[in-house]
Amino acid sequence: MSKVQSITKEQWILSTFPEWGTWLNEEIEETQVPKENFALWWLGCTGIWLKSHEGTNILCDLWCGSGKRTKKNKLMKSGHQMQRMSGCKQLQPNLRTQPFVIDPFEMKNIHALVVTHIHSDHLDINTAAAVLQNTDDSVPFIGPKAVVKVWRDWGVPEQRCRVVKPGDSLKVGSIEIVALEAFDRTALITVPQEQQLNGQFPQDMDDIAVNYLFKTSGGNLYHAGDSHFSVKFAEHGNNHEIDVALGAFGENPRGITDKLTSVDLLRMAECLKTKVVIPVHHDIWSNFQANPQEILDLWKNKKDFLDYEFTPFIWQVGGQYTYPQDRHKLEYHYPRGFEDVFTIENDLPYPSFL
Repeated sequence: MSKVQSITKEQWILSTFPEWGTWLNEEIEETQVPKENFALWWLGCTGIWLKSHEGTNILCDLWCGSGKRTKKNKLMKSGHQMQRMSGCKQLQPNLRTQPFVIDPFEMKNIHALVVTHIHSDHLDINTAAAVLQNTDDSVPFIGPKAVVKVWRDWGVPEQRCRVVKPGDSLKVGSIEIVALEAFDRTALITVPQEQQLNGQFPQDMDDIAVNYLFKTSGGNLYHAGDSHFSVKFAEHGNNHEIDVALGAFGENPRGITDKLTSVDLLRMAECLKTKVVIPVHHDIWSNFQANPQEILDLWKNKKDFLDYEFTPFIWQVGGQYTYPQDRHKLEYHYPRGFEDVFTIENDLPYPSFL
């Protein structure tokens, strides 16, 4: 049999996905975080890997799933939160647009899995399985009440689960994790299909979503999950020292409010009194994609007029950001390599060939 005739779909999948293989797994493991710094890697959507100088590793909101995979059913699932929000009927064209930059089943040395809220692009069964299989019983699964219920239903042992609500804090290695109020109004209308919301009191936000403050020896990271803009951000900024803040940015389709706009993100940063604000989530869904350059342009337009004391940072998925080492940077670029050119004799037909 010829080589091409022996190739199967399964072989193609296993040899291709995740697209980055273990490249990023190895990079994270090899990275020595400088003293009085912390390092972040963007894993797509709002998923991040946080590593402290002391070597504590926190995994937050890693999503290893996909969006729509077929157009055969032309209608949105009845009772979907976007349908409840807008009264739409047509299928939402939310395709995943980012490759998988990390192999979840090759992740090592994780000290906690932390999830912000109940939506499946944050609360992922594949991530839960990988963490459960690759870590010992000392590694906690941390999330609000409804998130922990899902983990239990999936088979995560009770003793591994930690329910948190706003005001709670716990220490994981060298990092203190503080749960704060979330402002995710889309999560509030995410309920079982048969449940009616019209005329009813909403769910308790504290049961289904929280924001997090991660306190490290190098500074503090604020993760806003899928929170919309809220004036309550200002209270968080008053009560906590925040160095870097992540917010779910996106271009909302007509009739939908689900992501922070560029204006919202700058307002959030100002309220939080953060030093750096980083947009995330805009990368992942084809129908919510937005250009983060808009944030940078708007910040440049407003920063002197409004005396902004923060700077934005425009990231790339799979990229590393180390604070405060990278404090001066506004945009990320993947390493270009070739630092060692001409360390050996080049081999060309004649010296001026190139």
